Amino acid sequence: MPKMKTHRGAAKRFKKTKSGKIRRFHAFHAHILEKKSPKRKRKLRKPTLVSKSDLKRVKLLLPY
Repeated sequence: MPKMKTHRGAAKRFKKTKSGKIRRFHAFHAHILEKKSPKRKRKLRKPTLVSKSDLKRVKLLLPY
């Protein structure tokens, strides 16, 4: 059986942590920033973990 391919779009968006969790960045921080509060923009800068409900789907895209 051939090796599984990594989904390249997902590989650019997600990274695995050492403990096996998957890190992602927030959406809504690219443009139309004038109306968003500084506090909200500050929070959007920081990475977060993929939610439990999406974890299974993302892990299938990143087999290695």
